[in-house]
Amino acid sequence: MSPRTIPGSSGRPRPLRLLGDPALTEPCQEVTAFDGELARLVEDMYTTMYAADGVGLAANQIGVPLRVFVYDCPDDEDRRHLGHLVNPRLVEADGPVVRGPEGCLSVPGIEAGTPRHDHTVVTGFSVTGEPRTVTGTGFFARCLQHECDHLDGGLYVDRLTGLRRRRALRAAAKAPWAATTGASGR
Repeated sequence: MSPRTIPGSSGRPRPLRLLGDPALTEPCQEVTAFDGELARLVEDMYTTMYAADGVGLAANQIGVPLRVFVYDCPDDEDRRHLGHLVNPRLVEADGPVVRGPEGCLSVPGIEAGTPRHDHTVVTGFSVTGEPRTVTGTGFFARCLQHECDHLDGGLYVDRLTGLRRRRALRAAAKAPWAATTGASGR
C-alpha cells in the first residue's frame, strides 16, 4: 500500500465472520512476513470495513487468524484517526472506565453499553515493519481496545454481564443472520 493511496481503494471486500463463527474465538497468530501478501490483506481489510460502515476491523473478522487490525475512527473531539497495526499489543488502558454504546461488525445491528477505559496506548508495527505507537482517548480508545480484544479471541459481548449480556445474546439469537452462524454467544 503506497503512502499516497487512499486506504481500501484497491482492495476487495471479504465476507465478514459473525458471532458463533469459531474464527472469532481463537487468539490470532503473530505476523512474521511483512510482504506483499500482508499489504493486500490490510488493503482488503480497509475495503471490507468501509463497505460495512465500520470504524475498525480485525483480521479474524474476515477469517484470517493474524494479529492485524485497521481503523478509521473519530475520538470524542471528532478528530479522525486512520491507520492499521500489525502485531498490536495493548500496553496501557487507564483513566476512568466509561460504559458507552458499543457495536461490532461481527454482531451486526446489536449495541450494548460496554465498559472501557477512557485512555489507551497500543504498540505494534506498520505493514512494512516500522514500529508504531497509537494513543487513543474516548471513542477511539474504545475502538483500540475493541480491536485488541478481537485479536485475543474476544468480542464486546464477552465484556457484558447480567441483563446487558442476556439482552445482547437474546437479540443476536433472534437476528436474521443468526440462523446461518449459530449465534448463541458463549
